[in-house]
Amino acid sequence: MKLVVIAGTPGSGKTSVLMHVIKLLKKTTSPCVVKVDCLWTDDDKRFDRLNIPVRVGLSKDMCPDHFAIYNTDDMLEWATRNNADILLNETAGLCLRCAPYPDGCLAVCVIDVTTGPNTPLKVGPLLTTADVIVATKGDIVSQAEREVFRERIIEANPHSRIIEANGLSGQGAAELTRIILDMPATGADLSLRHNAPLAICTLCTGEMHVSKRYHMGVLRHIDGSMEYKGE
Repeated sequence: MKLVVIAGTPGSGKTSVLMHVIKLLKKTTSPCVVKVDCLWTDDDKRFDRLNIPVRVGLSKDMCPDHFAIYNTDDMLEWATRNNADILLNETAGLCLRCAPYPDGCLAVCVIDVTTGPNTPLKVGPLLTTADVIVATKGDIVSQAEREVFRERIIEANPHSRIIEANGLSGQGAAELTRIILDMPATGADLSLRHNAPLAICTLCTGEMHVSKRYHMGVLRHIDGSMEYKGE
């Protein structure tokens, strides 16, 4: 089994690019898709049109990347039961600080060029730990803006492979497909490439009060210092 994790900000074109990739993968392999989102998605209907196994996971009040990480084993088992040899896990990647990539997967970060030239420096481990950076919507901006955006990606992740893609025309899909076909199978014992964000605080468990005196756990102050309050 090969595991490909496709993460990126909402509206960046993850699903559109992935649709083109699946059409190419189907010629020689048996891919399947698990779509992870927060509250709602109908992308499974789009994938259904490609006649491949599709499953949806809604993280609801949990970070979608944490949800994807926690359920990776179940997703791989489901893919095996469906006789797939490539599992494509598309995850929402909302907080930018998460890195949902296990060390044995192909990590793909999809990022929208129209979000601004400095966006690659703001995304964090979602981009800096990825193997492949797929830059979408470059046809909407100037050549100069695309070049600046590319330099920012290289600055943030100099070891990544950059693909300029278009979710409408399918540009870049063939290159990404070749990378997937050339990747090795995923091992059984997976570990994250980067630690998940600090998420041990009373806000995460539902505390509604704003005042600092109500909160415990790992907390970071506005001056950058950190403390732990609690047992």
